Amino acid sequence: MRIEKTLTIINKLGLHARAATQLVKLAQQYDAEITLIQGDKQASASSVLGLMMLESHQGKSVKVISEGPDAEPAMSAIETLIVERFNEDE
Repeated sequence: MRIEKTLTIINKLGLHARAATQLVKLAQQYDAEITLIQGDKQASASSVLGLMMLESHQGKSVKVISEGPDAEPAMSAIETLIVERFNEDE
């Protein structure tokens, strides 16, 4: 199964180190290959450094691709994490 969704980064600090670490930890819980694409850059959700290199700031749209047996629950969990601003107090 493959799911694609475009999500908007809404937390003030964007996909910085702590947010990227949360995303990686979350992605590791699922049997799915998750890739984030922004513009001409792409990164695996298993790489904190890769995610930070996307330089996703507040207001940026990121395409998330989730492939594998857990594609659906993984996408749902990532969408929730982004919508909840990576659980940051702003």
